[in-house]
Formats: sequence, C-alpha cells, structure tokens
Amino acid sequence: MRSRLATRPARLILAAAAAVALTATMTACEDDSATPAAPSGGGSDSDGAEDTTDEDAPGSGHDGEPVTQGCGTTDLTFTVTEESQYGGYFLVAAQANEGITCTLEATNPDVFFGSGEESHASAIESGSGSFELSGDTIAYVGINPKTTNDDNGIEFEQVFLGIAGEDGANAVEFPISATLIDQPIVSNWTLDPSDLTGYMGG
Repeated sequence: MRSRLATRPARLILAAAAAVALTATMTACEDDSATPAAPSGGGSDSDGAEDTTDEDAPGSGHDGEPVTQGCGTTDLTFTVTEESQYGGYFLVAAQANEGITCTLEATNPDVFFGSGEESHASAIESGSGSFELSGDTIAYVGINPKTTNDDNGIEFEQVFLGIAGEDGANAVEFPISATLIDQPIVSNWTLDPSDLTGYMGG
C-alpha cells in the first residue's frame, strides 16, 4: 500500500510537467504565427517604380541646352520710326523685354491699318528660319503703307502689328501721323535693317 501511495504523486508530477511543456510549445507556435512576414525583395510599386522620364526629350531641360519660348507681342518692346525712302515707310524695331529670351520666326508679321481687307499689308515674300531675341538683340521689319503712284487710298492714323500665328487680339497698336494707305506691304523680320531697303519700293 505504501508503494501505491508513493507512485500516485509521482504520476501527478509527471502529468503536470507534461502540461507545462505543452503550454510552452503552444505559446511558441502562437508567437511564430503572429510575427509579421518580411517584405518581399521586389518592394512596393511606389518605392521600386522606375523613372521613365526621357531626359533627352525636347524641352525637358536635361540636355544641357536652355529652353526658350516663341516670341509673342507681350514679350517684346516695339518702337516705330518713319523713314523717308521710297516715298516713306515705317521701320519697326522689336526687342525682348528684360529677363525674356524668346525665338522669333523670320516670317512676315500680321500688319493692318484698319478692319477692312484693303488695309491689311501683303507679305513681300515668305520668310524662313528664326533667331533668338534677348538682351540688346533687335529685330526689324519694314512696312510700306502705299505702293501705288497715285493719290488714291484711305487715310489712317494708326497701324496694328501682330506676331504671325498669334491671336489677332494680341496685336499691338501704334499711333502714326495721318498716312494714305493703298496696297500696303510688309517685309520679313530681320536682324539687319539694311536688308529692308531693297524691298520697301514695292
């Protein structure tokens, strides 16, 4: 009888020890399952997204060349003088405003003296190419208001000038002395005003 009484507590101790071991094992498993998974090597779309910007694309500013804009009337300061050659013509000088660098197409500007079609200047020839206006660089254009050799025409006291391809509402107006207008013509933009003398005779 004594041997049986001594064996029962021993079994209880072994059973308790087994229960403790089982509890510890379950706790370890739960801890492992709760551990967050490590992020995959690919990373997220935002962190690993590849920059597809074309650094050599025109206007990107990555090619080492300055990006310039086309000249508009608001980018330029104009002066108009009356020349006496060929019966008189207007010499328009255009210079980029301070801090502005822009490209001016060497074509004919839109020139008109009034709303009527007969008051619009015809282009002498089609120009090509372009040049950059900045700082002290000045572009010139000539306007001959009358190319006929008679007294016909309509008198105007203003002339309008717009950059070719720009909205006509952006044309600038210049007051002029009363001038008879009949079949007016306009030259291309040029950097050399002496280029105009051969064209202003009509």
